[in-house]
Amino acid sequence: MRRWLQWPKVHVLLALLLYGAANCALAGTALPAKVQPLPPPTVMVFGDSLSAAYGLDAAQGWVALTEQRIAEAKPGWRVVNASISGETSAGGAARVVREVARVRPTVVVIALGANDGLRGLPPRETRRNLARMIGAAQGVGAKVLLVGMRIPPNYGAEYTRAFENNYRELAQLFDTALLPFMLEPIARDRASFQADNMHPVAAAQPLLRDHVWRALRPLLK
Repeated sequence: MRRWLQWPKVHVLLALLLYGAANCALAGTALPAKVQPLPPPTVMVFGDSLSAAYGLDAAQGWVALTEQRIAEAKPGWRVVNASISGETSAGGAARVVREVARVRPTVVVIALGANDGLRGLPPRETRRNLARMIGAAQGVGAKVLLVGMRIPPNYGAEYTRAFENNYRELAQLFDTALLPFMLEPIARDRASFQADNMHPVAAAQPLLRDHVWRALRPLLK
C-alpha cells in the first residue's frame, strides 16, 4: 500500500484504469451500446380494400392523401398503411400484435369490419376481434381511432343494428376516438363509386381524407 502512495498521482490513476479494464475483459463485459434514436411518431392504418386504394393507384387513396396532409401539418410524422384488400377483423387481429410491436405506432387507425358484415359473420366475433386490435394498440401506448362501417338493410334490422353498435360500444369501452361511418360523405352518391358500387373512385378519396382527418387530427399531439 505504501508503494502505491509513493507513486505520482498520474501513475495511480492509470493503474486503476488498467485494473478496471482488465476486470471488464475478464468478466466478458462489453462497453455500453450506442443509444438508438427513438422512431418517429407514426400513424398506422389497419384497413381493408377501402383503405388499400382498391382499383386505384396507391397514391390516390385516402391514406396516401392523409399522409400528405400530415407531412404539412405535422412535419416529422410518418404513415404506415397496413391495409390489405379483403381483410376481415379476424385477419387484422391475427397480425396486429406483431405489427404494432414492430412499428411502435403513436396512433393506430382501425378501419375493419366491412368484410365481416358482407359475409354475414356473427357481430360478436367482429367485436371480439376489434377488441383484440384495440387492446394490442393501447398495449404499446398508441392512441386509437376506430373507424366504423354500416351495411345494407337487406341483412335484417337486428343484424345491421348489432353490427353498427359494435363500433360505438367498443369506443366507449376502450375510451377511443370514433368515426362512426367512413363512407358517410359519399354513401348516397352513386357517382362516387366504381362499377362494383362498393369501392370509391379517385375523385371521392379527398372527401374521405377530410372526413377521417377531422377525427384523426386531435390525436396527433
